[in-house]
Amino acid sequence: MKALLSSKPVLWFLFLFNLVVAAIAPFAVDGAQGVMTGVGMGVVSLGAGVSLLKGRGRRQEA
Repeated sequence: MKALLSSKPVLWFLFLFNLVVAAIAPFAVDGAQGVMTGVGMGVVSLGAGVSLLKGRGRRQEA
């Protein structure tokens, strides 16, 4: 499972999909639930983005 989650296509999907949902959720869902959904999805998107950047630096060094 770890190899699947760290593959580049999956990380790109997680980054882009969660970024879009994080941007839309506060407008689509009212109140605190929409805000917290946006924050949670934003955190997942940032994590995937950081993993993409870490992977890119590691491949350049090798």
